[in-house]
Amino acid sequence: MDLRLTTGERRRVRPAAVLALIATLLAAWLTIAVTAPPAHAATLLSQGKPATASTSEGASTPASAAVDGDAGTRWSSTFADPQWLQVDLGSTATISQVVLNWESAYATAYQIQVSDDAANWRSVYSTTTATGGVQTLAVSGTGRYVRMYGTARVGGYGYSLWEFQVSGTPGGGGGTPTGPGVTKVTGSQGNWQLSVDGAPFQVKGLTWGPPVSEAAARMPDLHAMGVNTVRTWGTDGSSQPLFDAAAANGIKVVAGFWLQPGGGPGSGGCVNYVTDTNYRSTMLSEIQRWVTAYKGNQGVLMWNVGNESILGMQNCFSGTELEQQRVAYTQFVNQAAQAIHAIDANHPVTSTDAWTGAWPYLKAYAPNLDLYAVNSYKSVCQVKQDWINGGYTKPYIVTEAGPAGEWETANDANGVPSEPTDIQKRDGYTAAWNCIVGHTGVALGATLFHYGTENDFGGVWFNLVPGNEKRLSYYAVRKLYSGQTSGNTPPVINSMSLSRTTDVPAGGTFTVSANTTDPDGDAISYDVRFSSKYVDNNGALTGATFTGNGPFTVTAPQKLGVWKVYLFACDGHGNVGIETRSFRVVAPPVSGTNVALRAPATASSYQAVGDGAPFPPSLANDGNTATRWASDWSDPQWLQVDLGRSVTFNHVQLVWEAAFGKAYQIQVSDDGTNWRSVYSTTTGDGGADDINVTATGRYVRMYATQRGTAWGYALYEFGVYQP
Repeated sequence: MDLRLTTGERRRVRPAAVLALIATLLAAWLTIAVTAPPAHAATLLSQGKPATASTSEGASTPASAAVDGDAGTRWSSTFADPQWLQVDLGSTATISQVVLNWESAYATAYQIQVSDDAANWRSVYSTTTATGGVQTLAVSGTGRYVRMYGTARVGGYGYSLWEFQVSGTPGGGGGTPTGPGVTKVTGSQGNWQLSVDGAPFQVKGLTWGPPVSEAAARMPDLHAMGVNTVRTWGTDGSSQPLFDAAAANGIKVVAGFWLQPGGGPGSGGCVNYVTDTNYRSTMLSEIQRWVTAYKGNQGVLMWNVGNESILGMQNCFSGTELEQQRVAYTQFVNQAAQAIHAIDANHPVTSTDAWTGAWPYLKAYAPNLDLYAVNSYKSVCQVKQDWINGGYTKPYIVTEAGPAGEWETANDANGVPSEPTDIQKRDGYTAAWNCIVGHTGVALGATLFHYGTENDFGGVWFNLVPGNEKRLSYYAVRKLYSGQTSGNTPPVINSMSLSRTTDVPAGGTFTVSANTTDPDGDAISYDVRFSSKYVDNNGALTGATFTGNGPFTVTAPQKLGVWKVYLFACDGHGNVGIETRSFRVVAPPVSGTNVALRAPATASSYQAVGDGAPFPPSLANDGNTATRWASDWSDPQWLQVDLGRSVTFNHVQLVWEAAFGKAYQIQVSDDGTNWRSVYSTTTGDGGADDINVTATGRYVRMYATQRGTAWGYALYEFGVYQP
């Protein structure tokens, strides 16, 4: 089973509500009644319908924001003429009224046009003297598509609409999509297949990672790989450009709806599906809203309700309550599937979880699902047998798969997960796909993980194009989906080793050696980077200081703990090979005798409760860098040792945990009462502080006045050395 947290799709941040309110009030004050409103009430036809535009200024101002019914969101174009915004009503309608709610960037000259095919347009209104605000236009025309076509702007910005509302009388096609777009699950037990517009369709997909604003630019690359499907985790008002770009490139979307808890806490919280009727009602309304909005979009393949929540419930509940919550969640998924079918008869509904152990719940409590779905990595080749053993009567797709993940690999010598090599990852995609398609007539395809561009800890583990560079896995998936084997391919790092892995001194050096080849004979350039994920949970990669062109002499970080070092090999043609190994940074060795070792230690305070507590002062001089003293979260704080007699020493070593001292002194005393400072700093940065100082005293203490973090002070070791 896949025991991990999965990050859902990030939603765009909407403009501040206060600004939206001000804009709306001003717009209302400036309302221009161009002509008298129509005599008969009309039906609002445009809200939530697919909208497209000539351009969008950015991801936060998509075309869909002008038809979402929210006066706090808007579409805005780039700063050029002409520009247009259009809405697809889904079928031919009689148009009687158009309302334009302009932001300050309004059109002075524009037309309202209608069309039956989004290619041939007829003007139903035209002006060259518009003054912005809210313009309510009485028009007369018929068409499926309605657009604002702007030819002149006020000021130097683009065109920007809070809302574009089209009203009239529905008629014609009854909302059924025309052209490609009808997905069906056909066949019978053990002999199923997907079809799109009656043609067989095997899902050859990838999960989608880049911003929606990049969809138009990236979909051609996916199409060239042979990808016919992408999967998302969330669907909302920002999704329109993704659907449109996918459809324009012959690609379909498994459109997700994110539900709590997802992969568990951190992925969206823990909701109580038994008692929280407000959450269930809200999410059902959201699902219905966006299915209504996008059901006619040619990019939709199917709807996917939830992600990994049945397994994720174990992070929120236990015992009998866990079972009750899993049942209640699955019943809600079934309710959502039923609601989707009532709105959209042309696209099936599935639900994803992180293990096949969720399928008994789907079988028992979600009969309205058309097929099942699962995320599976290391265990993907077991899915077929699990399906057989479970006696299931519906087919499935695999919605995430690839090489073994961090949560399912063995630990290395430093106690952290061993990341598969580039070669192992490449082969992992091939093995996963072969197991999936090997379940003929039941497994209907997969969206492998992950078409993402992040160049961080998780991105290097899974992304096919980290930092927009293609790696071996990219070409493996391309071969699986399209059969292509030609073209320039990445450097291959055949092996990588470190001269030291478990005891690299802070700030010291170690050697990285690698055997790298390039299949095309390209010159290779290298970069070395670090990750502190296992030190402070920061997934970003930072540049390392290194010399050489293989082997590489690398300077270790100052902060103690288990780090990862990454070697990047680039060929100058947009390809990269990446390998990584862990190494443990330890305090630098100190010559001489540690006279403070296990001496009586006292402190101003220590944490007596909390995770891992207590953290008494005696843990700071026990000779064990896995234990620590930790103070209260206030200033000042001190830790002192009693050497038992007056001792002359020449070196002090402070080995800090993450909660370090930025400003502190080293002080000595003959009686434990009267202190004299022998060293001070206001620029401490944590890690291991090695202080060369000659002093004499029976008592030695670290006296701290400013913390480097919001926490207290924490020392793994406080050593006092004499030659």
